[in-house]
This record gives sequence, structure tokens and C-alpha cells, in this order.
Amino acid sequence: MNSLIDKYNIPGPRYTSYPTVPYWDESTFSPEKWKESVVRSFKESNAAEGISIYIHLPFCEALCTFCACHKRITKQHSVETPYLESVLKEWKLYLELFNEKPKLKELHLGGGTPTFFSPKNLKTLLEGIFESVEIAEHPEFSFEGHPNNTTKDHLQTLYDLGFRRVSFGVQDYDPKVQKAINRIQPFENVKNVTEWAKEIGYRGISHDLVFGLPHQTWEAMEHTIRKTMELKPDRLAFYSYAHVPWVKGVGQRGFDENDLPSGEEKRRLYEDGKKLLEDLGYIEVGMDHFSLEHDDLYQSLIQKKLHRNFMGYTSSNTQLMVGLGMSSISDSWYAFAQNVKTVEEYQKTVEEGEIPVVKGHILNEEDLTVRRHILNLMCQLETTFDAQNSFPELENAFEMLTEMEKDELVEIHDNQIKITEKGRAFTRNVAMVFDLRMMRNKPETRIFSMTI
Repeated sequence: MNSLIDKYNIPGPRYTSYPTVPYWDESTFSPEKWKESVVRSFKESNAAEGISIYIHLPFCEALCTFCACHKRITKQHSVETPYLESVLKEWKLYLELFNEKPKLKELHLGGGTPTFFSPKNLKTLLEGIFESVEIAEHPEFSFEGHPNNTTKDHLQTLYDLGFRRVSFGVQDYDPKVQKAINRIQPFENVKNVTEWAKEIGYRGISHDLVFGLPHQTWEAMEHTIRKTMELKPDRLAFYSYAHVPWVKGVGQRGFDENDLPSGEEKRRLYEDGKKLLEDLGYIEVGMDHFSLEHDDLYQSLIQKKLHRNFMGYTSSNTQLMVGLGMSSISDSWYAFAQNVKTVEEYQKTVEEGEIPVVKGHILNEEDLTVRRHILNLMCQLETTFDAQNSFPELENAFEMLTEMEKDELVEIHDNQIKITEKGRAFTRNVAMVFDLRMMRNKPETRIFSMTI
């Protein structure tokens, strides 16, 4: 396994979309084309599965120096109300495009730190959304909670509004690691919020763990996993730390490259961590996600309903996902669009009555075909190749997979590719074989994190 990781541990996308953001073709994109794609997707899908909404809440009181998300660091909570008013104004601009009431299937609050906002303000925001939609049967409402500032009032307020899933960012319990990434977070805080969530009735409690952080050792990682098991969350994300210091706003105040685990050390963190999670009853679902057998994420894998989008893995599959807030990304299936990346520009654009997209991509026929293959591989670990309805360069992908077949990472049967159990760790590498846009224009500088 070590030699395979040496061979395949290269920079590569996480494939929450295809094409990936660095390969969006902005020359064919315009706000008008984006609106047209939204209307088309809404007409095709609203009556059936409904739509998803992602709301980006960007404020944090302190900078976690491992984080590559778009955020605004402030302790001034006076920013809450103006920002949320802008989000509701943006939503009204989308409502003007629809010819009927949207059916809301999925809603996620991400950040930044959603629990930076007071329970009262979150309630005002959500009630403003809900008054304009029909709630679908069995909706999936979730949010990201910071264990240090998520209160029981936050949990109860959001539960009363229909939220049943919450994800707590744990990362690592080692004090030395926490200091390096500026995320001091005692186990007691995580224990409190997890137990409150269980007591209130949440059924999809998740903890996020990260391997490959500065000063991280296997002993510390094992301690973190075993402490996590004391709380037995329904699901876990076991992420590889994405070291992307070239991304604006990613600080490294507490560490530099010399403090990161070596390739061999990081490999052990991944391999031994995965084995320990499985020994403790967690089942691997998709890439870097684990869940207990009763959880919806595992059930959707078994039923072949697992989906992946900019929110990560989800058990709900909607064609249209509207992203609201600064830097949010929306997906109409036929196009992607990203909002402006500063709070001030976002609020100004919305105030002027414009949907605040700054860039995007219109998918062509080839993109749609490749996207389907990559989604199949990321969610179902297999895809079927239709030679009658394909592109010559995709046929070449099969030839490129022969090396992976020799390494027992994939099995190829006629027109079908299956990722093996051994190949799960290399799912991103298999997907990259189909990435025609990256193949034609390989980056001269590093723009993605390492795949392992």
C-alpha cells in the first residue's frame, strides 16, 4: 500500500463539482445565461424532488489557521442583522424567477461559523425563507456548529424549525495541534453540544476530524478517535488536511510546512485511522465519510441514492441548489455560479437588485457526460460507459485505467468500471482520469491539495 500511495499521492480536486472551479470557462458565462439555467432546472425538477438552498454565513470570531473557506473575522455582532437582511433580499431575487412556490427539500447553513449568529437572528432568517416555500416531505435541514459557541438555545431553536442534522468541527483534541491551528476546543465543549443535540432529538449528529495537521502524531489521532467514540456520533468526516497556503486568507500563524507530518506519517494517520474507525463500527461511505449502519448516509449508499455537491455528500439529490450569501456557489445542473467574495460587495449588489454572481460556467454536452461519470464514481464507486453516446477522449480514459487495474484499484468489465475496496483511498485519482478539462490544460502551478 505504501508504494501505491507514493505513486498516486498527487495534487487533485475533491470533485464537489465538474468542471472544478479553476476550469470554469467564464467566456461563455453571463448572469442572464445563469438565470435561464435556473428557470429551466426549476421547471424540470421542482414538482418532483424540490430544490436545495445553501446559505453561507461567513463570520467567525477567530481565524482557524487550517481553514481555506471564505470568511470574515470579527467580534462585532452588529454585522448579523444587515447581512441576514441581504440574504433574504437575494432570495427574493431568485423567487422572482420562479413561476410557482419552490418546494424546499434540502437546506444547509455553512460558514464561517453559522452559530456566530444569535438563535433569534437565525430564526428570523429561516422564517423569512420558509414563508415563501413549501416544505417537502422528509426534508434534510442541517447546519455546522462550532462547539465553543453553539448553545442549547441554538440547537433547540433550529430543531423547532425542522433541523435534524448538525455537524461539529472537532479536528483534533491534542492541545499542541489545537494551538498551532488556533482552535482551542476542550473535549468538554464537544461533549456538551453533542449530548444536548441527542437530548433534543437530532438524529444525524456528525463530527469532523482532520488528519495531516501540524504536530499531529498517530498517538494523538488515536486519542482523538477514541474520545470521539465516547460520544458515538451518527457519522464522521475524516478529512485530509488540505494544505493550500497560496489561497488568500489562509493564515499559518502557528505553524509552517516543517511542522506538518511527513508523507509516511500522514499515510499512517489515514490508514490506521480508517482501520480504527471501521473496528469501532463505522462504515466507509463515499470518500472520507463514515457512518453507523442506521444513519441516512449509509442507507442512501446501499440504495444507490448517495449524492455529492458543494455541500459534500448528501442523502438528498436535487437538481437545483441555490447558494445564498457572500461567496456561495449555486448549481442548476446545467450551470454553476459563484457569488462575489466580500461582504461589502455582496450587500451592495443585492441592494441594487442584482443577483450577486461574479463568475460561473455553462456546462456543454461533454461536461454533462463527464460530470455524470465522476458523480457515479464518487458516490457509487462505479460507472458505466456508453460507447454509443460518448466522446473519443473518454474512450481513452479506459486505456489510462489499465495501470490502475494492474494495481488492483479498479476492475474493468466490458463497459463498466468499479473501484475496488483497495482502490477506495484513490477515488479522486480514478475520477481524475475522466477530467478532460484538466487533461487538456494541466496546471503549471499547484492549485489542488494532495489526493491522499
